[in-house]
Amino acid sequence: METKTEGLHPLEFVLSEGNGAISRQSVAIRTGSGILLSGTVLGQVTADEKFTASPDAETGGIEGAETAVAILAYGVDATDGDVQAVVIDKDAEVKVPYLTFHASVDDTAKTTAKLDQLRAVGIKAR
Repeated sequence: METKTEGLHPLEFVLSEGNGAISRQSVAIRTGSGILLSGTVLGQVTADEKFTASPDAETGGIEGAETAVAILAYGVDATDGDVQAVVIDKDAEVKVPYLTFHASVDDTAKTTAKLDQLRAVGIKAR
C-alpha cells in the first residue's frame, strides 16, 4: 500500500489574525522567486517593492528583502513571472514550526532574527 504525506494547508501557520482582512494584503511576488510554500517568510525588495523569500543578509539584486515583513498565505510559483499573492503583514500570531525560511536562514540565531523582524511589523511567532 502506498503511503502519502499531506503537506501543510494554506494559512495553517496562523494562530490568530485581526478582524476582517486587516492582517492581509495583496502583493506581487517577484519573478525568479521560484515555488514558495504557504508560510514562507518574505521580505520586500526596495527597488521594485515586490516580495521574495527573505534571505539572511543583503543579497545583490534583491536588496531590502533581507528584512522579513510578511508571510505568504497561499503557495505560489513565481519561477517565470511575477505572481499576485496574499500575505499576512500585521496583527497576527503564527506557529513557528509551520513557517518556511529562505535557505540562508539556517540556524537558530538567524531564525530568531527573522522572528524579531516579523514582530516589529506586528506578527508574533509562537
